[in-house]
Amino acid sequence: MERRVLIHAPRGRDAAVVQQVLQDIDLVAVVCASADAMLADLDRGAAAAILTEESLLQVPEAPLRAWLMAQPSWSDFPFIVLASRDAGGRSRQALALLQTLGNAFVLERPVHTETLARAADAAVRARRRQYATRLHLQQLEDTRAEVERLNTELEVRIAARTRELAGANDRLMAEIAERERAQAALIQVQKMEAIGRLTGGIAHDFNNLLHVVNMNLDLVARVAKDEKVLGIASRAKGAVGRGAKLTGQLLSFARNQSLLPRLTDVNGLLDGMRELVAVSVGPSVQVELALCAEPAWAVLDANQLEMAVLNLAVNARDAMPNGGVLSISTRLCGSVGELPPGDYVAVSIHDNGMGIPPHLLSKVFDPFFTTKPVGSGTGLGLSQVYGFARQSGGLALVRSEEGHGTQVEMVFPASRERASAVSTPVASAPQDHASRRQRVLVIEDDAEVRRAIVESLSMLGYVVSEAADGAAGLSALSAASHDLLVVDYAMPGLNGAEVIAKAREMVGDIPVILATGYADMAEVGRVLGTQSILIKPFDISTLASAVSKALPQPAPIS
Repeated sequence: MERRVLIHAPRGRDAAVVQQVLQDIDLVAVVCASADAMLADLDRGAAAAILTEESLLQVPEAPLRAWLMAQPSWSDFPFIVLASRDAGGRSRQALALLQTLGNAFVLERPVHTETLARAADAAVRARRRQYATRLHLQQLEDTRAEVERLNTELEVRIAARTRELAGANDRLMAEIAERERAQAALIQVQKMEAIGRLTGGIAHDFNNLLHVVNMNLDLVARVAKDEKVLGIASRAKGAVGRGAKLTGQLLSFARNQSLLPRLTDVNGLLDGMRELVAVSVGPSVQVELALCAEPAWAVLDANQLEMAVLNLAVNARDAMPNGGVLSISTRLCGSVGELPPGDYVAVSIHDNGMGIPPHLLSKVFDPFFTTKPVGSGTGLGLSQVYGFARQSGGLALVRSEEGHGTQVEMVFPASRERASAVSTPVASAPQDHASRRQRVLVIEDDAEVRRAIVESLSMLGYVVSEAADGAAGLSALSAASHDLLVVDYAMPGLNGAEVIAKAREMVGDIPVILATGYADMAEVGRVLGTQSILIKPFDISTLASAVSKALPQPAPIS
C-alpha cells in the first residue's frame, strides 16, 4: 500500500496517460474516479498523489485539511499538481488549496513524459525517506520503552536480592545442618550398599550350592528304588526350595534378582497366599481378601509379586502393634498417574494402623528411607516394591492418613491373554538313538554345578562336553560341532552374554540355554532375542524340558 501513487485526473485521457507513465517506471498506479475515492485511498496508504489543478478544486477542503493535519510528525505527504498554463494567474481558491497541500510540486501542462516520470520518482523516493524516518522514530520509541522496562526490572531484582541477602545467614545455617544430615545419610547408604554387595555375593554362591544339592537329590530320586530313600530325598528337596526362596530374597535386597515375567492369574496367586500372609502377620492381625470377580491377568514375575505382598503385609503388621485388620484387594482400572492409557490390574494392601505423617509420604519409596528405629529396618522394602512395579510396566502408589491407616497400591498392565493350561506336562527324557547323537556343551565355572548339569544331561541321553570358562568353551565349540550350549552367566573373564555373542559369531544361530542365579536381563534379552533362561536352582525335569524345547526336533529315522 505504501508504494502506490494515486491519480485523480477525471478529464479526458489524462488519467490513463499518467498511469502509463508510472507503470513504465515500475510504480503502482491507482486511478481514483472521484475526490472521495482519493481521500479514501489516502487513508489506506500511498507514496504520493498526482492530480490535475481542476480536479484539486473539486476536492472538499475540510476533509483534505483534516487528513493533512492528522499526519504523524514524520509524514509530509507529497502531491504533484498538473496545472494549466493561465496568463491571468491562478485563482485565490487554487492558491489556498496549494498552500494547504504543503509538500506540492506544480508542473504546468503540457508536461513531457520524462519530466512527469522524474517528478513522480522523486516524490516516491522522498516518501521512502519519510518511511525510514518513521522506522527510526519507532526504534527510538521501542528502545526507550525497553530501557524503562529494564530499569523497572532492575529495581525489582534489586529489591528481591536485598530480601534474599537479608535471609542469607539463616539459609546458610540451615544448609550446614542439612549437609551434616546428608553426610550421615551417605555413610549409612554406603554401609547398606556394602552390605548389599556382600549379601549378593554370598547369596549367589549359596544359590550354586543349593543347585548342586538339588540336582544331586534329583539324580538320587531317579536312580533309587527304596521308598525310604525317596522320602528322604523329597524332604531334602523341600528344604532346598525354602533355601532357594531365601536366596531370592537376598538377591532382591542386593538388586541382583532377575525378573522373569510370565502370564499370571493375580487373583489366584493372592488367594493361594492367604495362609502365608496370615502366618506372617500373626494372630493379632485379621487378614481379609477382597478379590475382584473379573479375571485379573498380568504379565509379571509371580515370585516378586509374592515377596512384595509379604513385604507390605509385614510393614502393615508393624504399623498395628496392638492388632488390627489387613485388607488385600484387587480391581481392574484404567490409567493411573503418568501411566499410558489402557487396562490395568491394581493390587491394594490396606491397614488401619497408625498411618504416615504427610511430610513423609513423598519419601517412603526412597531407598534406605525408614521410620523404624536404627537396626529395625533397612529402608529397602518399599523401594523394592516400587522398583518391581516400575520394572513390570506399572506403578506403586501410597495413600495414608495419620490415625486411620495406610494403603499401598501396585498397578500392573492387564493382559487379555489367558493361560492355555494350568500346568504343562514335563517332557520326557529323550532316549532314542537320534537324541543320543545330539551334542550339548556345558560352560560353567563352578565345578560342582557343572558336574551336576553334565551328569543330568548324560543321564537324559545327550552327548555332553564341558568347559570351565568362556574362553575354554569357545575353544571347544571351534574344535567340534555342538547342537546346544548351556551357559552360566556370572563367570570370570567372559560372562554368559559375551560368550553367547561370540559363539554365534563363530557358528551362527546355535540354540542356547542360559543358566543363572541373577543376570542383567536387558543385556541377556538383547543377546538371546528370547528368554531361554533357567533360574538356579532347577531340577532335572525343568532342564529336560528346556533342552527339548531349545533343540531342533531330529528327523525321523526310516
